Amino acid sequence: YDEEFPVPAAFPPQPMNDKLSDVLAAHGLASFRTAETEKYPHVTYFFNGGVEDPPAGEDRRLVQSPKVATYDLQPEMSEPDVARGLVEAIRSQKYDVLVCNFANPDMVGHTGILEAAVRAVEAVDEGLGQVLAACRETGTTLLVTADHGNCEQMWDPTTNSPHTAHTTNPVGIILVEPDDRRTTSALRDGALCDVAPTILGLIGIPQPEAMTGKDLRDGSA
Repeated sequence: YDEEFPVPAAFPPQPMNDKLSDVLAAHGLASFRTAETEKYPHVTYFFNGGVEDPPAGEDRRLVQSPKVATYDLQPEMSEPDVARGLVEAIRSQKYDVLVCNFANPDMVGHTGILEAAVRAVEAVDEGLGQVLAACRETGTTLLVTADHGNCEQMWDPTTNSPHTAHTTNPVGIILVEPDDRRTTSALRDGALCDVAPTILGLIGIPQPEAMTGKDLRDGSA
């Protein structure tokens, strides 16, 4: 809420404790956040529970989004530069946890133009391939998910017109463990609240009581 508005808020923001960023900082772990302009707040301010300043040990890399009227004109957006920076950070092996948001499927999905959405997904697919290769080179675990859908539905059969909004469809979550582990964990169905506990489980840190989600890996507590 804008603090300059001289009116009371019906639902004031609630402070959140023991967020993933808090736990990582408390354990002295180094983290890396990156995205292009359209999604940069999502991997920083929003991901950290409405806290703007980075906690100790958190590095950030912002990539400028392209200056176009609508992203169907450049469906690749700045994905190549975002992926390059993430790959470099992975290969540096300086960080314990890295967080990246690829904006293309959402931002191009909002245009309602199917052909552009296809190109957007292809761009992210190529970038994820580079990220996966870097993870395998360095023995890094890769977790891929989303917080909502969009470009999986580009046509609204009810209105018989392009669909340009977010969807409430379930989203996938993919876990790729290092090759040298020679095992693959099955993942249970879950919710967004389970992502942080799963990350903590992967790096061997108990989740705090404030986290109500569960580690999604099969066989985990």
